Amino acid sequence: MILELKIKNFLSFKEEVTFSFEATKDKSFEDYQVVEVAPNTRILRLAIVYGANASGKSNLLNVFDFLRNFWFEIPEDKDESTGVIPFLLDEETPQEPSEFSLTFYTEGIKHLYSLILDKKKVISEKLFVYPGTQPALIFERKLNGNISEITFNPKKVKISQPAKDEITVKCLLNMSVLAAYNRVNVAVPEIDNVTQWMKTQYSLPSIEPHTRLVDFAEEMIAKNASIKKHILNFLCRADYNITNINTEEIEENVPDDMLSLLLSKVGNLPDDEKERLKKEKTIKLTKTEFEHKVINKDGVSKFYKMSKGLQSAGTIRTLGLASAISQLVDNNAFLAIDEIESSLHPRLVEFIIEDFFKRKGQSQLLLTTHYDGLLEEDDLLRKDSIWFTNKKESGSTELYSLADFKGVNRISSLQKAYKYGKFGATPNI
Repeated sequence: MILELKIKNFLSFKEEVTFSFEATKDKSFEDYQVVEVAPNTRILRLAIVYGANASGKSNLLNVFDFLRNFWFEIPEDKDESTGVIPFLLDEETPQEPSEFSLTFYTEGIKHLYSLILDKKKVISEKLFVYPGTQPALIFERKLNGNISEITFNPKKVKISQPAKDEITVKCLLNMSVLAAYNRVNVAVPEIDNVTQWMKTQYSLPSIEPHTRLVDFAEEMIAKNASIKKHILNFLCRADYNITNINTEEIEENVPDDMLSLLLSKVGNLPDDEKERLKKEKTIKLTKTEFEHKVINKDGVSKFYKMSKGLQSAGTIRTLGLASAISQLVDNNAFLAIDEIESSLHPRLVEFIIEDFFKRKGQSQLLLTTHYDGLLEEDDLLRKDSIWFTNKKESGSTELYSLADFKGVNRISSLQKAYKYGKFGATPNI
């Protein structure tokens, strides 16, 4: 589980900010919203971020995506950009490195990963484990001139010198030690535990308002009967009157005049699939039908099948979110969703959160939203799960928690307090 993220000089985050899932001493909804991963360490399963447009909410999610991609991405050559984007609304920060620090738990053990880099190279990269209260280094990477020096702590890590040398050779200046380690045939349990967490619990990309989730949902429904059962149950309880979803893989012929156009548009298609497409001139598609239950004028239940194209945007988004959250919960993973309320009725947003909480475990959700009605749901949200982004005059983002405000428990309406600017993070209109 993720405990804390620190960011400096990345996108709209100029000064260092800290985002945390650590729970306060508040015991509200302890059973299903808080996980005690270690003695005296309690982590929240949900965080919701409010803020005006262009205040930096989405950029917080972009930080998580950047780290996920950077950890295992292999650059084509040493000149490829690391992908980092510093704060640009300043004379100095574009030339300065970006800094990240992520604290997380795997199987009850605390870890800390830190990264400092610019567009061309990694300057510093470290991984620590906490066998007790004090950190122990697993590996450290420093930049010496134009050469990366990677050292492993012999007290914590057993690794041969040839393996160390191979990792160093394969670790380009613009890539992570973890990506280089992944390319070497060596097993280091202290590192494998971390990379396994990154690849499973931290593997889901952020969902944006226009992210196409229907293909993912179709795949989940076709391959996983338990996820399909949960999705159908969820849609039924959400008042969609959908009683079944059937998927079928079909083949369609591709006309010659369309074949070259299609091949030019699918650059990431495997070579063997491209050859098959040229030879057979067919494509595989997934046909999905939704079975709807209605009551006719005689009070009799009738069932009608309708294609995916006839479903509303809200239905398709709900289907996609339900599929993603099901996988999230099953894998005790982390998922970020930008503007959760997009195409959804406010009550449905609340229902999605309620359903997530009912499925206990160590999964975590990070949501951004403009729906301030959630602030009135005292029986749904903890105050330490609510965060705000505020754009400063410099154009940089402030990030802070509702729990930072004194006297917040005496406020009768958090929604009204937010609306009238008590917490900031609203447009100056």
